Order: sequence, then structure tokens, then C-alpha cells
Amino acid sequence: MTDWKSFIAPIYLSAQVAIISSIIVFVLAVAVAKWMARRRFVGKTALETLFMLPLVLPPSVVGFILLVMLGRRSYIGQAYEWFVGQPVVFSWVAAVIAAVVVAFPLAYRTIKTGFEEVDGELEDSARALGASDWQVFRFITAPLASRSLIAGFILGFARALGEFGATLMIAGNIPHRTQTIPTAIYVAVDGGNLSLAWMWAFTMVLLSFLMLLAANRYPR
Repeated sequence: MTDWKSFIAPIYLSAQVAIISSIIVFVLAVAVAKWMARRRFVGKTALETLFMLPLVLPPSVVGFILLVMLGRRSYIGQAYEWFVGQPVVFSWVAAVIAAVVVAFPLAYRTIKTGFEEVDGELEDSARALGASDWQVFRFITAPLASRSLIAGFILGFARALGEFGATLMIAGNIPHRTQTIPTAIYVAVDGGNLSLAWMWAFTMVLLSFLMLLAANRYPR
């Protein structure tokens, strides 16, 4: 048995991490995908392969790399600790970073595909008529690629919500601090508390179902 607050805490933290990270991922994916969609340059394939690496690497490997990059012995980790006053590892910020890294490839690939399907002549015609790049994106590119934008955001959110391996490596499993639903399920199963694990698992299934339902019902 567990108290209500202990049950809600991983759900609240998972939702918080997923929302913050999916917003960051969406902004980054839109900016990078828009820049990459119609450009041709040497090394583009290698750069896109680098973007997609977290999608195929084991989460533990991604988490280990982040741990080395952001740990207390790294320059980035030391700079963050000096500026904020506490280390980045084993904090909720670390959970957000892990979620951003693993969710970015899905969102980027989906959004970039949508941008590539937009007729470039429409954008060029708008610019020829005096529209700025922002106006072209707002009134032409984004509306025509809206399904890909929505799908990219939802996929990024779902991936961030279910992240486990990288989060466990860099953020740990500290109750009420860094324990998300996936890590809480792992601990519950390891401790033989299957009823609690089922409750958290059902919550994950329900949230994922609602997100996919919203994506499928989004009008063409």
C-alpha cells in the first residue's frame, strides 16, 4: 500500500517533465527542420544522422553520454552548478534534458517531412509579393504543414512521458524529486508491488491513448 501523495508524485513530475520538454523539443524541431528542409550542403546527411542517433542508441548509452557531459567533473556541469547553486545531475532539470534529447529525433523527422511536402513555389510567390519570412511561415508553411506539426508535438510529448533509461542514468530515481512514472513502475515491480505498478501503468496507457486519439481526430 502507498499513500495518495506518493502515488500522485510520479504522475505530476512526469507530466511536468513531459510538458516542459515537449515544448522545448517542438521549438527546436520546428526551427531546425525549417532550416534543413530545403537546404542542400555538404555534410547534411551526416548531420541528420547525428540528429537521429538518440532514436536508435540504447537509452542507457544516451544517459551515460549525458552523465559524462553534464556531470560534476565536466565543464558544463561545473558551470551550471556555479550559476544555479546545485548540480544538474539527479535533479528534475536532468530529467527534462534527457527527455529533450530522446524526444527530439521523432519530432524533428515528423515536422521536417511536413515542411518538405509544402509546395516551395507558394512560399517563393509570397516572398516575391513582399511577404517576410515570418509571414510566409505563419500564413503558408505552418498551416499547410499543420498535421505534421501537431503529430510532431504529440510524438515528442509521448516519447518524453515514457522515457526511462536515460532519465534513470542522469536523474536517478529519487521519490518526490526525480521519480517519474516509468521509474516508479520499475521500482514497484522490483519490490513486488504489482497492484501499484498496474495503477501507474494504466495511467500511462490512458494518457498515451488520449494523445493518440487527439492526433487521429485532428481534422485534415
